[in-house]
Amino acid sequence: MQFFTLRVASNKEDRVREALVRKVKIEALEDRVGRILVPVERIRSIKDGKRRDTDRKLYPGYVFIELELDKNGMIPDKVWFMIKETDGVGDFIGSNGKPSPMTPPDQAKIIEAAERPEEPVSAVSSFKKDDKVKVTEGPFVNFEGTVDEVVPDKGTVKIIATIFGRATTLELEYWQIEKM
Repeated sequence: MQFFTLRVASNKEDRVREALVRKVKIEALEDRVGRILVPVERIRSIKDGKRRDTDRKLYPGYVFIELELDKNGMIPDKVWFMIKETDGVGDFIGSNGKPSPMTPPDQAKIIEAAERPEEPVSAVSSFKKDDKVKVTEGPFVNFEGTVDEVVPDKGTVKIIATIFGRATTLELEYWQIEKM
């Protein structure tokens, strides 16, 4: 099976994926259609002092579909029309009106992005070095300090706060501090 890229209506990726999965079952095309992927990443953001986790599409406007081709290398007619008649589907990505399968490296990248295990949430932060901040949660609540380093891999911020008259480095999560 090979992966192909479908251009779909913006913000309709999930709806198109669900419709395709449903149609594949109804028309018994499981042997011809494999995985249908919409890769997302989980984003943690802070808005109005509240922490929010959301899913963000890695490739907005696209759905990736795995298809078994005919012996002559073409997409079977029944599969082609099932996909093209799905509401929200624009067209296949390709050249000269002919769908092009994804290259093996691109295919591996898409599969890895779509099927990676649930991982720690990546954080979106507006903090920068030397920002003045106040601790809002945890044992150091109400302490003030200055951002020393942002560590996006761990979702933390290192700040320098004065505790008992001494400059002390604290490593806190994004949602535990706010800008002053």
